[in-house]
Amino acid sequence: MTEKATLAGGCFWCTEAIFRRIKGVLSVTPGYSGGTTENPTYEQVSSGESWHAEAIQIEFDPEKISFEKLLEIFFHTHDPTALNRQGADTGPQYRSAVFYHNEAQKKQTEKMIKNLNQTDVFGQKIVTEVTPFINFFPAEESHLEYYEKNRNAPYCRVVIDPKIRKLLAEYREDLKPEMVK
Repeated sequence: MTEKATLAGGCFWCTEAIFRRIKGVLSVTPGYSGGTTENPTYEQVSSGESWHAEAIQIEFDPEKISFEKLLEIFFHTHDPTALNRQGADTGPQYRSAVFYHNEAQKKQTEKMIKNLNQTDVFGQKIVTEVTPFINFFPAEESHLEYYEKNRNAPYCRVVIDPKIRKLLAEYREDLKPEMVK
């Protein structure tokens, strides 16, 4: 049986590229979650007016990777202390959020945030939104596997490549063998 996780950690091109590489992850879909507009477009989300976050929806096998491990990777591959921004990307669409699918995910997320704050891992308090999952709308086709299709694009080289290098350095044992490159 598979489970779903819906996470927002800034640009969905970044988070999709990271989680596609993780063992036990069966699929990663970039899209929009947490807002008020039905079937929003990238332009509507980018304006910040739809209140959706750029997010990913992960389908994973909990026998191969735990939700807790997904959270650990999530928190360590973006800045969960930045309110409504990741790097140069600013606005509510780039907020850090966990849209939990059940009470267990909520409790695990809250526990991890508490532990990370208590140990002062980031030097600042985590501002990640922890909210019930309500909706998810897949992004347009042009955003799917963006990093894989556009590795030489300036954004990929400057923003995503360093995140992938960090993932390789810190989570190599959690990567699919074909993704250890």
